[in-house]
Amino acid sequence: MRLLIASDLHGSLESLRFLRRRAEALKPDLLVLLGDLVYHGPRNPLPSAYDTRAVLEETTALTAFPLTAVRGNCDAEVDLALLPFPLAENAWINADGLRIFASHGHHLPEQPPLPRIQPGSVILRGHTHVPRGESLGGLHFWNPGSLSLPKGGSPRSYGLCEGGVFRVLDMQGREVLRHAPQD
Repeated sequence: MRLLIASDLHGSLESLRFLRRRAEALKPDLLVLLGDLVYHGPRNPLPSAYDTRAVLEETTALTAFPLTAVRGNCDAEVDLALLPFPLAENAWINADGLRIFASHGHHLPEQPPLPRIQPGSVILRGHTHVPRGESLGGLHFWNPGSLSLPKGGSPRSYGLCEGGVFRVLDMQGREVLRHAPQD
């Protein structure tokens, strides 16, 4: 199963269009959006090609793909009413034998313990804008980084999960990191 994963677009039309092109080329079984789609947030600079109205209009193109989307801390009520798909608070995804808990992550700790999350589960989150793939305390933490506003010296990036292996790629298709859960 192929999951195409993106987080923290923060109103960047350029990033949304890039994501759409990647989805058209990769034909994912599931497109996973980890929140902060429209608004840039008060602590972030404006991303390149910031255009919230156009982002809201062009998100319709993403509905051509099977889609799971979760709400981020910068996703406002008004944005939720204008998006062409719902944003859940969190979502469970089963893919290639993995149980994946998808969340924006702003209410989750960065390391175990995570109450009610079983060992062996993957915690797929955004929010930090920093790519991550590591196993700690029987849990696996994945983060695709941000396509619009990367932090911590990381490049603009997105995630791809195939065959139970999570990879983060930059916008030129170079692998930033790879992680395969080891139970």
